[in-house]
Amino acid sequence: MKKFVIERDIPAVGSMDRSELGAAAQKSNEALAELSPDIQWQHSYVAGDKTFCIYLAKDEDAIHRHAELSGFPATHITEITSVIDPATSRYRPT
Repeated sequence: MKKFVIERDIPAVGSMDRSELGAAAQKSNEALAELSPDIQWQHSYVAGDKTFCIYLAKDEDAIHRHAELSGFPATHITEITSVIDPATSRYRPT
């Protein structure tokens, strides 16, 4: 499966309390169950009026289907092709 970051424009999501975020997660999980095994949610970051979600998916179409079923927009979808972190700088080819 490929890895994607999905930017979702969701007004006031950053001011939702834990209960509201939990309800949103449940709604997403219900859509994921219908689409399994073509898509998996790893985690999301909530910031202001947006969420940035990390998903594994068979293809971009699976993400669009999830957005339709869950009611959460997929404003921008970007495939993740590499991951770097502080340890990346320690790589020394032999």
